[in-house]
Amino acid sequence: MSEWLVLALAMAASCCVVLAVAVVRHHTATEDDDPSETPDVIEYMTMMIGVVYAIVLGLAIAGVWEARGVAEDHVRTEAYALHEVSERVRVYPPDIREQIRDDVNAYVGHVVTTEWKAMADEGRVTDRGTRLFERMRHDVTDYEPKTDFEAQAYQPLLDQITAADEARRARAEASEPTMPGVVWFGLITGAVVTVGMVFALQIRRTLRELILAGLFSALIGFLLFLIWDFDAPYGRGITASPEPFLSLFPNARG
Repeated sequence: MSEWLVLALAMAASCCVVLAVAVVRHHTATEDDDPSETPDVIEYMTMMIGVVYAIVLGLAIAGVWEARGVAEDHVRTEAYALHEVSERVRVYPPDIREQIRDDVNAYVGHVVTTEWKAMADEGRVTDRGTRLFERMRHDVTDYEPKTDFEAQAYQPLLDQITAADEARRARAEASEPTMPGVVWFGLITGAVVTVGMVFALQIRRTLRELILAGLFSALIGFLLFLIWDFDAPYGRGITASPEPFLSLFPNARG
């Protein structure tokens, strides 16, 4: 059973239960029952819907903001690990050292010029980026240290390559939107219901009330846009940038 079917059944069941209770209570009410003695149900429901929807919006904003921060951490970790690789190979022979540094520079250049655009437009990393990373990894791991000094640097280099690989994989996973479709359904439906409840209160067409209703609707629209904007950490608006790569590898753009 799909999650959308479960959601539809749950919502339909909830509505049916509430309507059934309301109908039964209406038919079983005594003659001396005075509804005017109870609080205004519409105002109470409007308040509760607004509170619940505000909580949901807050959680959604916090979630996408945290995902954006994590995406920036992935970029920073990968850039620092590659910079350490480039620096630690100084103890290797010149030909091996330059080969590994060329591999690092080629990979970083591809990331900041081509792969970053692919993540923004298509939500994925490129196959060429994967091949360049594997070539860099093989050049590091295939070298057999000739001296104790080189042997001492070998394992830390492997650790930095592993850290960069993990950060790259995490960056690839963070390229896609983090908010599921069912959450967006709830956010948009909640916005419609929340704004609709304003009209259920039968607001008058005074300038003050119309301005407040417009500002309220605009605020909800802005918050939904904020969630959508942060939902793709590398693809929209205020995105995670390749700045860590560019600061550590100034010539990465060529």
